[in-house]
Amino acid sequence: MDDRERARRPGGRSARVSAAVHQAVTDLVGERGYGSFTVADIAARAGVADSSIYRRWGSLETLLTDVALTRLNARSPMPDTGSLAGDLRTYAAAVAREITGPEGLAVLRLTIALTGSGQQGLQARDDFLGERRRLLESMLDRARERGENPPDVLDVLDHIMAPLYIRVLFGASPLTPDYVDGLVDRLLRAQPPSRRRDEGEPA
Repeated sequence: MDDRERARRPGGRSARVSAAVHQAVTDLVGERGYGSFTVADIAARAGVADSSIYRRWGSLETLLTDVALTRLNARSPMPDTGSLAGDLRTYAAAVAREITGPEGLAVLRLTIALTGSGQQGLQARDDFLGERRRLLESMLDRARERGENPPDVLDVLDHIMAPLYIRVLFGASPLTPDYVDGLVDRLLRAQPPSRRRDEGEPA
């Protein structure tokens, strides 16, 4: 079995190495910022050889992209509470916890920094947004199947996700539960009456 095949196998040493390297990248981004560390720094922090990182990821940019996409897409699973309002509130609260956690800001900054690092960074941005859109669409599709009239994905991004990200990136006032719920409420109130179902009304 060659190294590439071994790297593709889930679990075992390969999974431990991947987790250690991802954690090392996240820690270094938080401590030093984007562009202030090398593959050697990551390897030393993760306790692996430089060659292991190059063999598995090929380049620093590929590794950083993998970390950003894996961490951001894995942290906010789509809820299924039985109502659109409940799903949006639960999801928004999960995103708020994610980006204000000990690693959330570092990963968010890494994702933004990658968009200015050439074509690979732009692809990382597109992949991340594409995955977020796909997951949000699955939540909104469930609402349609229940007879509700959900907003568009872009409305969710504009009215809920963007304000959360901006507040965290610029160190604005904290993301309190009332603030997060208020974003959801304003989005639902902005929907035309013909597209909105009151929570107490049967589906």
